[in-house]
Amino acid sequence: MTRWLDEEERTAWLRLGGVLELLPAALDSQLRQDAGLTHFEYLVLAMLSEAPGRTLRMTALATRTNATLPRLSHVVRRLQERGLVDRLPCPEDARATNARLSEHGWSTLVASAPGHVDAVRRYVLDALTPEQVGQLAEIAGAVLQQLDPEGRFASTFTGRGPATAG
Repeated sequence: MTRWLDEEERTAWLRLGGVLELLPAALDSQLRQDAGLTHFEYLVLAMLSEAPGRTLRMTALATRTNATLPRLSHVVRRLQERGLVDRLPCPEDARATNARLSEHGWSTLVASAPGHVDAVRRYVLDALTPEQVGQLAEIAGAVLQQLDPEGRFASTFTGRGPATAG
């Protein structure tokens, strides 16, 4: 039997849905305007920036960005054409390809991070009290545990470097 949402649950769900619809577009708009990057391209650069040697196998990068390999391959090709990422054969597996953040990609990420962090603060964190920020982290963690029990996507946000805002 279906457990229907009560009024409080319905309100919470609809508000979360609004955030899920509006926030990605707002972050994407800021990054496009300030850095010429989409939010997903920024995420790819950020994940590479946090990897040892700023390099990841494409399959690992796909996992960390929650992307399909075809989508990631298309985005990495575009980033490579712009000199932001290099593709290299994987030394451990000749069948695999690695993506590496180039020096130009690193400098682009470093230059774009302050504006992105400002947008994250403006759209999300500044609207919350310090207590609510902790609650948001706890709530998001609980939801992510349901969606990603292995922690493949969420575990990559370590809080280091310019990629911290994700």
